[in-house]
Amino acid sequence: MPDYPETALYRAISTGQFPVIVSLPRHELELAKAALDGGAAAIKVHLNAYHRASGTTFGSFAQELPFLEKLAKLGAPMLVMAGQETVPTLEEMDALAALGFEGFNVYADHLQPHLLQSRLRPMPALSSSSTDADVVRLAAIPGAIIEASIMDFSDYGNRLNAYDLARYAQIAALATVPVIAPSQKLFSPTDMPALRAAGIAAPLLGVIVIGSSPNSIHNAVAAIASA
Repeated sequence: MPDYPETALYRAISTGQFPVIVSLPRHELELAKAALDGGAAAIKVHLNAYHRASGTTFGSFAQELPFLEKLAKLGAPMLVMAGQETVPTLEEMDALAALGFEGFNVYADHLQPHLLQSRLRPMPALSSSSTDADVVRLAAIPGAIIEASIMDFSDYGNRLNAYDLARYAQIAALATVPVIAPSQKLFSPTDMPALRAAGIAAPLLGVIVIGSSPNSIHNAVAAIASA
């Protein structure tokens, strides 16, 4: 297993600081700058994937590299959703680490063995069909952070409810590692105390919450970061 560095972002996630992470709806530098100006602690990008919530198709490592190099120059912590059936090679994963990326994310079904040999910290994602046994299995991956991507697509954009919070709390209690909650539902600033109380280590804000313009991203991130 690689010796993953204990970065400022990882310390914030693992010590209860509740940092706000932003998933970009498109690979545009102005969107990343707006998120950081609003108070985001890290930026997440995508490779090899169609993102249903935003309707964006993200290309391969080679196709997205020009943007990734520009993003790296901002100096902010960076995470990558590595793909679906297609994922980067080990050499490409290490090239991402050399650019400054800290962690990678894929659904558990797409967690190819070579990804765990890279220098990027694994952030495997649960799905709407994941079981408690899946939580325990993913938490056993050395160095892992779990992404609780547990909502059914038909429920995307609805308000967070007591059942959702109870499920987050159950996952956080089962996991011996930090758990991040992506905004598949419409997270609001007033939801942040409840997410923290459920044991969530960080919110991951995507298009459902932040929209897709620099102004909407800045305003949404600022409201949640201040909460």
